[in-house]
Amino acid sequence: MRQFFTFVRKECYHVLRDRRTLLILFGMPLAQILIFGFALTNEVKNARIVIVDHAKDNASRHIIAQIAASNYFELGEDVMDRDRMEMAFREGTVKLAVVFPANFHNDLVHQNHAQIQVIADASDPNYATTLTNYVSSIIRDYQTELSENAALPYRITPQIRMLYNPQLKGAPNFVPGVMALVLMLVSVMMTAIAIVREKETGTMEVLLVSPFRPVWVILSKAVPYLFLSLINVLSIVLMSVFVLRLPVAGSWLLLFAESTLFIITCLTLGIFISIKTKTQQVAMLVSLMGMMLPTVMFSGFMFPIENMPVPLQVISNIVPAKWFYIIVKSIMIKGMGFAEIWKETLVLCGITLFFFIVSLKSFKIRLE
Repeated sequence: MRQFFTFVRKECYHVLRDRRTLLILFGMPLAQILIFGFALTNEVKNARIVIVDHAKDNASRHIIAQIAASNYFELGEDVMDRDRMEMAFREGTVKLAVVFPANFHNDLVHQNHAQIQVIADASDPNYATTLTNYVSSIIRDYQTELSENAALPYRITPQIRMLYNPQLKGAPNFVPGVMALVLMLVSVMMTAIAIVREKETGTMEVLLVSPFRPVWVILSKAVPYLFLSLINVLSIVLMSVFVLRLPVAGSWLLLFAESTLFIITCLTLGIFISIKTKTQQVAMLVSLMGMMLPTVMFSGFMFPIENMPVPLQVISNIVPAKWFYIIVKSIMIKGMGFAEIWKETLVLCGITLFFFIVSLKSFKIRLE
């Protein structure tokens, strides 16, 4: 065991004096949490829209004032010509237009019925749907104000409550996904490269023929990245709390315990890749393409898994980031305990054990 800690200390020295490795280890998490937290978000803010007001009455002005007061929209100049509106859509300067017909207030008062045309740029369907929903909500609020004094025999008023994220911010969705992505890339890539580097330089054979057990040599390569990845977890959580204003609703201890389990899972994947590959270039390519794409596509934080075909939903079950993403959301956002996430934890343990056993068998075959 003393020799094991000697090899761990030697590997720590090797990592700390490599500036490029330190930049990847600590620069990547900070950059990604800032990018996903501030730049890449599914929130709608200051979307540029135009108003085509043919009515110019009190009702249309009131609705326009409510739209202008919202933080979601930025009103452009009033457009009276429909051709100019279509030109603005083709140029991409506006994403949505609200058209008030003539006699809008008169139809609303005397006929109890009036129409408002909402035109959206559906080249991005999710964005267009979000914008139309926001405008429809503002119009419904105005309609509710008009009907408050109406003597209706029955009235059903839905009361909507958004659990865990009432402001509909993007950070509660992106922070758990960034944690899974960063830990997966850093742990897998660094472990795979560290071991393959020894094989390329020829020092791995020297270590394997030494009195030191070969398994301890491999594990000593992974232990430093375990602690460095835990530092990354701490930095991501602290940034989410103090920069993105996303507090941890559940247990910090449970969050770090589950993160440790996921890091160990990623390290076993890195060891498996390092045993199967012969060069650092191949190991890096497999780590980036083979780990990043499944994490982004099948973890659930970018694309809903429920909307995928059934075969892809089955494939997503073998991606460790999917289960870790569920665990982090449950702890950080929902404040759940171990009783609610034990199934996901058990799946992660199974994946870790599987790759550890396969790696050991592959390593023994390579030694023979």
